[in-house]
Amino acid sequence: MGDDTAPTHVVTAFLRNRGEILLCRRSDEVGTYQGQWGGVSGYAEGDPDEQVRIEIREETGLDPDDVSLVRSGRPIEFEDPALDRAWAVHPSLFDCETRTIELSEEHDAAEWVPPTVLCDPDADREPVPKLWQAYERVAPTVRSIAADDDHGAASLSVRALEVLRDRAGVCLRERAEFGADPASEWDELTELARALLEVRPSMAVLRNRVNRAMADARDETDADDGPPGGPAVLDATLAGIDRALAADEAAGATAADRIEGTVLTLSRSGTVLDALRAAEPSRVFVAESRPAREGVSVGEVLADDCPVTLHTDAAAAHVLASEPIDWVVVGADTILPDGAVVNKTGTRAVAIAADRAGVPVSVVAATDKVSTHETVNLESGDRTAVYDGEASVDVVNPTFDVTPADCVTEVLTERGAIAPEEIGTIAAELRATEAWQQASETDSRQSETTDGNHSVQ
Repeated sequence: MGDDTAPTHVVTAFLRNRGEILLCRRSDEVGTYQGQWGGVSGYAEGDPDEQVRIEIREETGLDPDDVSLVRSGRPIEFEDPALDRAWAVHPSLFDCETRTIELSEEHDAAEWVPPTVLCDPDADREPVPKLWQAYERVAPTVRSIAADDDHGAASLSVRALEVLRDRAGVCLRERAEFGADPASEWDELTELARALLEVRPSMAVLRNRVNRAMADARDETDADDGPPGGPAVLDATLAGIDRALAADEAAGATAADRIEGTVLTLSRSGTVLDALRAAEPSRVFVAESRPAREGVSVGEVLADDCPVTLHTDAAAAHVLASEPIDWVVVGADTILPDGAVVNKTGTRAVAIAADRAGVPVSVVAATDKVSTHETVNLESGDRTAVYDGEASVDVVNPTFDVTPADCVTEVLTERGAIAPEEIGTIAAELRATEAWQQASETDSRQSETTDGNHSVQ
């Protein structure tokens, strides 16, 4: 094959649902890699970004509204000597609303699986060439979590577990080639976990779920066998993702069973949105939630289920005073041990106005959102979202605010309704999952001491 051979451009889409991706087995109807597993793929005859959506529709039967682009990655170029052909693979990642698909004749089987099955040397699915490398180009990273201003804390906590899971999967793959080295694997995964713990300091749920996964990996490993390795972390993160999704859904179900009448909400919490859709309130008032105005998208979704009224953030107190609101329902990014709630800016004003109007305030959140810290570092948004002129003025644009516990009626969780004064007990439970960090530091010091003694001898 000559160096001047132009590669054939193809697109590969990874559809993600509940932390898993869709793999499809190529049928005998396709010209290459029959019987091997891949994403949704096809020749890029034009713009890859347009072509990939065509392939998704043709190969899965999914409508455009069923999928949303997360990111596209740099193409991977490689040569396949067996086919005497060069390829340029354009990968992309889409979130998918459903797992119900209709395969075209190009595939004869499909499965939703953790992407780490591509790293398992014992897996019975032979992937198309470079499939894992293509996934890595679009997989979640510490950096993508830090830059994500579109998704809530619960969603980002699952992404964090995916980052840890994927790296643990790579450790499993490297074992097949280089042999097992649990100590090095644990050191690497510990460093990654600590980076994730620091990436979004205001999001307790991210910290709690990463801490629990690492603690579970350590607890499941016999201390006499040394530190846990990649397989233990892989098992713990896979279980952690399932547990996190179940907890968020259960919290929404708790809220759905209680909510009725006319409701006011703000911002976009996936858990709150699911609860409102299941509860079927008589009307929902939604604050637009500037600057991103995510409340507007909530109103658009709910409009199919019940009457919706959108209003400005500044009008929330007026609406509470003048309209027959039965309930204020909001989500939470973090709940402090004293029961105070950290959420999208505007929540505090709404809760105080509701308290004045005698309207109960329910916070919908899994218990993993309870912080083990007494204080929180509040994130701020871009100053130009408030003012981009030339005058010499200061700008304050907080992304989150803190609602006092005495303005919160209840927290609706996967454990049921919890009073704000009971949150401290949950915080104490979660602190126990942080012990793995200190234990790992002790192990490292002991290892350094042992290595030093060996070098002297």
